[in-house]
Amino acid sequence: GRRSTTRTVGAADVSKAVGTGVLAAVVTSFVVAPAAGVLVAVGGVLVHRSARRRSAMAAAERERTRALDALSMLGAELRAGRTPADAFEAAAGIACGAFADAFAAAAAAARLGGDVASALTAADSGLAGVLRALAACWQVCSDAGNGLAAAVEQLEEGVRAAEAQRRSVASELAGPRATAQLLAVLPVLGVALAAGLGAHPVAMLLRTP
Repeated sequence: GRRSTTRTVGAADVSKAVGTGVLAAVVTSFVVAPAAGVLVAVGGVLVHRSARRRSAMAAAERERTRALDALSMLGAELRAGRTPADAFEAAAGIACGAFADAFAAAAAAARLGGDVASALTAADSGLAGVLRALAACWQVCSDAGNGLAAAVEQLEEGVRAAEAQRRSVASELAGPRATAQLLAVLPVLGVALAAGLGAHPVAMLLRTP
């Protein structure tokens, strides 16, 4: 059958749409009321920065989720008897971002007899602590001759528990954070709306005793 051409709207698309809308609002406001346009511009910058911050947070969330899957795959591959190089390579295909780059580098280092621990910790990832712990697991298991699979599985359990706690705290703070952001933007939007309706809110605020 024909392949669907429907594309999922990502965080980057949302950020771009917000930026376009903000620019249009600023231009319109400067034409209608220059003073209000300044306020709309300030509010637009705040909204756009908030959208970019949400986009970055979504990317970090995706990397964390895929990292847990990659650790699970790594442990399963090692438990099944795959070589560390093949196990890291398979797990890198599941991970994303800098975490995937670290696993790919570790696979290449393991295949060539290089320094796997250094390859894991060289990546600039938001999960640097997890990569350092995995590098420590590699060094201990290599020096002591113990199985790496068990160490990776224990690391995954610890990371998964920490991630569950982080998500619980984030869920509890989501409501107050959204309310604070809305309250910060409302005054600017109110002034812009009044100016758009033909009023002179800036003059009233600055000149009314």
